[in-house]
Amino acid sequence: MRVAFVGKGGSGKTTLCALFSRHLARSAAPVVAIDGDINQHLAHALGLGEEETFAAPPLSARTGEIKDYLRGSNPRIPSRDAMVKTTPPGRGSRLLRLLGDDGVHGHHVQEVSGVPLMVTGTFDGGDLGVACYHSKLAAVELYLNHLVDGPGEYVVVDMTAGADAFASGLFTRFDMTFLVVEPTRKSVSVYRQYRDHAAEFDIPVAAVGNKVTGEDDLLFLKEHVGDDLLAHCEHSSYVRAQEQGRGQGELEAHNTRTLDLLRAAVDARPKDWTAFRRHAVEFHLRNAAAWADEATGQDLATQIDPDFQHDTAASTAFA
Repeated sequence: MRVAFVGKGGSGKTTLCALFSRHLARSAAPVVAIDGDINQHLAHALGLGEEETFAAPPLSARTGEIKDYLRGSNPRIPSRDAMVKTTPPGRGSRLLRLLGDDGVHGHHVQEVSGVPLMVTGTFDGGDLGVACYHSKLAAVELYLNHLVDGPGEYVVVDMTAGADAFASGLFTRFDMTFLVVEPTRKSVSVYRQYRDHAAEFDIPVAAVGNKVTGEDDLLFLKEHVGDDLLAHCEHSSYVRAQEQGRGQGELEAHNTRTLDLLRAAVDARPKDWTAFRRHAVEFHLRNAAAWADEATGQDLATQIDPDFQHDTAASTAFA
């Protein structure tokens, strides 16, 4: 199952993403975390020391190689240059299994505090002033498009902050999106904006309250978020100690129960491969019309294989 954490900048989405990923990993569940935020703080939130370096290459550094690997022998994609971030798989494409021995996981995964992590990478000097961060996320979108994940498997992605997550079709690639909401008017405003955009595409969203310090905070969230409020996290001395480099103690019982509720919500979601394929095709055609046909000099609608179905691929992969 694919899980995204989104929210206003500073809401604590990266911290919650890290806590949830570690919670899954400690239960021995197969999990991969992906840092898809421009700030690239997930490795340190998971426990990488401030002086340590994440050694695995970022996904964005090898987007061309990833395209070559994923397109495989698909006759509809003659070259990496003809493959864009929304190009869906078809017959002949290489599909991925979570943490499989393949050309993506094998190059880009590094464990941090027991959590297999991939990162998109930061801006380098050549990007400044000429590229948006969403170009870095192309490999993540391709990865999710070609991943065949099964029950009890989890991909957890820390997304860009705020409504910027809607700047690409990546927001449709998830089975569950957790929207982290602080008890403030600004954070609630971001929640409403994200909720309304997601509703246009029938994307499941659940709100998770964060930085709740008392009953007034909780009542505020219940008033403004309503039934979308799945659970909430209280102020955490454990998290503060982690952020200060004092890796001591255990997460508080209430916050641990919140993580259990998040996992239960994910596990309760049925896998809808039909909707996944529909969104993949829709956003590929949108991108083709908006810029990709002109950029590649090709009619990218021809990349859609009408006889390929994710659910059939999934049943084969897990047979």
